[in-house]
Amino acid sequence: MNKLEVPGKFDRAARGYDLLVGLNPGYHQALRRSAGALRLKPGMRVLDLGCGTGASTAALVAAAPGVEIVAVDASEGMLDQARRKRWPSTVKFVHSRAEDVDEGTFDAVFAAYLVRNLPEPDATLRRVKDFLEPGGRLVLHEYSVRDSLVDTAVWTALCGIVVPAGWLVTGDRSLYTYLWRSVMDFDGATALRDRLRRNGFVGVRSAPVPGLQLGVVHTFLGHAPERS
Repeated sequence: MNKLEVPGKFDRAARGYDLLVGLNPGYHQALRRSAGALRLKPGMRVLDLGCGTGASTAALVAAAPGVEIVAVDASEGMLDQARRKRWPSTVKFVHSRAEDVDEGTFDAVFAAYLVRNLPEPDATLRRVKDFLEPGGRLVLHEYSVRDSLVDTAVWTALCGIVVPAGWLVTGDRSLYTYLWRSVMDFDGATALRDRLRRNGFVGVRSAPVPGLQLGVVHTFLGHAPERS
């Protein structure tokens, strides 16, 4: 399965997706922790890039009630599940690929489990930087294990549960074998920090998310440059 096929795979897996992530202890808590790194305040405008069924959107709402959220995903099936939930009037869902978003500028951008699925991550990150306000924050909530043999082994062990569970719940084994492989092939934390810097972000840093997936999931933070 290649990255261009990912949105269509999520269309077909969307109905069972919330049940599956609900079986992951600490999944929603970890998202809320990363969303908190944006330091959102009421009145800000934030882009939730790759929002899926709305778990990341809910984390943003919890982090700062009253923020304006534009939640974007390339999978119409995932968005359909998101729209079925109750949301504040400040939340708007948009069907678009990340690289094609055309919704103006934002004070902050949140992207959970997205960058490793992008066909052209560098080009998309540069575009994200361009529609952030000067000094605006980007937070990535992402799997990253390649810097550590231990973390790589932990991820493979976790996928011994995740892959058959995903197959059982969604009926699609290929999506979850892709999940395992995509994380194994993706940047380590050092390389992803370098990628952010290379594409124009400043003040880049990261930290592992505490809990069951310590060392597997990380919060990455960067800023768009201030005006000179």
